[in-house]
Amino acid sequence: MPARGLRPLWDNLVMSVIRSGLHVGLMVLAAAVGGYMVSRQLGHGGTPAMMGGTALPTPRPVGGFTLTDHRGASFGNAELAGRPSLVFFGFTHCPDVCPTTLALMAQLQRDPALEPLRMLFITVDPQRDDQLALQRYVAAFGSGLTGLRGEDAALEPLLQNLGAVRRVQPRAGADYAMDHSATLYYINAKGALSAVFTPPFDYAKVRSDLAALVAGAW
Repeated sequence: MPARGLRPLWDNLVMSVIRSGLHVGLMVLAAAVGGYMVSRQLGHGGTPAMMGGTALPTPRPVGGFTLTDHRGASFGNAELAGRPSLVFFGFTHCPDVCPTTLALMAQLQRDPALEPLRMLFITVDPQRDDQLALQRYVAAFGSGLTGLRGEDAALEPLLQNLGAVRRVQPRAGADYAMDHSATLYYINAKGALSAVFTPPFDYAKVRSDLAALVAGAW
């Protein structure tokens, strides 16, 4: 089948990987689908396979959004332009996946080859994660991480645009937890979604892919 004939299938599979990146119970599924995707050969002129992630055949511009960073400054599409970003959705009460992923991002941020890459952590729990809570949380992972928050009305368009999901899990009393996508989203310097990484993450492979993305190989 010609490469262009596989594009619709490829796009659908990419979105399946993005949406199946839930950190509770679905990480194995996401990894399996991701492994299938990157193993597909599109032939001459197709999208090359990455080692640890999945490149989109055609980068998708990120729709309009406006959030606030952990310092209180506005952050939207204009701030995405000019340098690439790696985006992760999570929340400060997350017991395992979030701190593990943010530690990985902090490690990647220290690599000289990835110096242009901006690291963004966007909370999916704005009710508990106010600016101060977000500021304290991201500070624990070094100075290279930017925390972002927005009320539900501001956050939902970005979640939908990137194919990310979140779901409240009620607990005893008024307590609750959040299920959310565990995907890492690579946004290029033009503000377009170019690649996704789903868990489990292999540092060496993710680092190699990101270095190639930053250098413009995809």
